[in-house]
Amino acid sequence: MIVSICLSEEEEQLFKNYADFTGVDLSTLFKRALLEKIELEYELNTIAAYEKEKANGTLELFDVEEVMDELRVEM
Repeated sequence: MIVSICLSEEEEQLFKNYADFTGVDLSTLFKRALLEKIELEYELNTIAAYEKEKANGTLELFDVEEVMDELRVEM
């Protein structure tokens, strides 16, 4: 798949300079940045859900031993 984005001249130069600095091409640079953004948002949502459950008193925690027993894994 090919994706096209519009950049100002300043943005283009900034991104090209950064790509040169890091030694990767622009395509790889943009893919990495987008994947990092997706990962960050996922992590922030996970933390928010944890904090909400903790604040509501609905957070359920398990000991490692309980999890291992449930999964029938020997330690």
